Amino acid sequence: MSRKGEATDESGSAVSIDARSIWQAGVDAVDSGRLVRAAVDCDGTVLDVCGRRHRLESLERLIVVGGGKAGAGMSAAIEELLPADFVSDRVSGWVNVPADCVRSLSSIHLHSARPGGVNEPTVEGVAGSRAILSLVSEAGENDLVLVLLSGGGSALLPAPAAGITLDDKLAVTRLLMLSGASINQLNTVRKRLSALKGGNLARAAGMAGAVQSLVISDVIGDPLDIIASGPTVADLGSDLEALDVLKQFASRYDDVPEVVWRTLESGAAAGGSGVSEELPESVSNHVIGNNEMAVAAAAAHASGLGYHVQVLGSANQGVAREQGVSLLELCRAIRSGSAAGLEPESGLVELPACVLSGGEPLVELSETDEPRRGGRNQELALAVLDAAWDSGLDRVVILSGGTDGEDGPTDAAGAIVDQDLWRTVRTLKRHPGPFLAINDSYGYFESVGGLLQTGPTHTNVMDLRVGLVTS
Repeated sequence: MSRKGEATDESGSAVSIDARSIWQAGVDAVDSGRLVRAAVDCDGTVLDVCGRRHRLESLERLIVVGGGKAGAGMSAAIEELLPADFVSDRVSGWVNVPADCVRSLSSIHLHSARPGGVNEPTVEGVAGSRAILSLVSEAGENDLVLVLLSGGGSALLPAPAAGITLDDKLAVTRLLMLSGASINQLNTVRKRLSALKGGNLARAAGMAGAVQSLVISDVIGDPLDIIASGPTVADLGSDLEALDVLKQFASRYDDVPEVVWRTLESGAAAGGSGVSEELPESVSNHVIGNNEMAVAAAAAHASGLGYHVQVLGSANQGVAREQGVSLLELCRAIRSGSAAGLEPESGLVELPACVLSGGEPLVELSETDEPRRGGRNQELALAVLDAAWDSGLDRVVILSGGTDGEDGPTDAAGAIVDQDLWRTVRTLKRHPGPFLAINDSYGYFESVGGLLQTGPTHTNVMDLRVGLVTS
């Protein structure tokens, strides 16, 4: 395996290697340390955070808190930017991260808030979130609270509201995730059941001289109130909207804990819409990285390799297996010389071609008692292989990977399929269909090859797909 955070798989064709390098270029562009260093600067006397300048001599404390899959890299970069004596004397912090991202830093504590690959709130996450709330509540008027937020923050920062338990939140989270709710719908509910989300972290730090959040977005359109469920953003949703989401996905009343129904109904009745109050002007939020940046970097790298690049944007959603088939059909059309470019009057797409797609599709789970593992990227790639079973993948390579290095509850970021893998599975007579039918994409690729395995990348800007077509 290559250095931590770089992709490896069992396929070695030159075009497949290109696909991996293009994907990696996108991931590298949104490296959490790189993004922080682009947004934050310190000359030894002044700390500049997204254009807001703080004289170090005037800061009694810099309190660094947050949560997300990029939290370790962001925290390390903050410490590296500051003078060592300032870090040791006046920096304190607590950031909740997955267990496989924990490392030792000088003054910022990285807390293991959940196991790697398990995107659910835990007892450890609750303890860490309470510690964060306690720490920021101590902030005074000469203190700066710097909040580091990134994808996965919602599960890593669970602090149930009064009257709500962790089990209640787990029940709601599992219901919505298994029912195919979007991240917007899921976080609309989670915010209303939290003592930290929906602006409550900023409220807890209300006595601080300033609260600034650095945000790496894992949500289409970068909605600040949805990313990590908006700990430092006024909740734009409401109890009524949260109730509507639950009613949409709960087939029975007891699918949702009764206390959750009561809490939301009480809030809606007491406050009408239930929209939360605005936050003080001392609170600011800054998106420092998103999927568009990753796609742009991947496009530049592909162009440098000689590919004619077609970008489908960063807002691709839908069903994972359908997205996979659509991408395959587009690559086939390009291969046959019948696909027009995306730009007006661009003519037919020239070969070799690279198609790039960002976003986050959903997996529709089938009912089965069979063991299964997988994620949306592996399912998308498996659907490509299934659709190509009879006709092959001649001159086509498709890679789909999560920029965080995680794809569902597995140790893979995604998968890559090409003609070599197609020949292998045909020889083995290992048809993808039965595995696709029960969403066991990891089980399939683990047995035949094709997994994209990186370990934690310390960033998260949704998924990046690369389709290559050669002449």
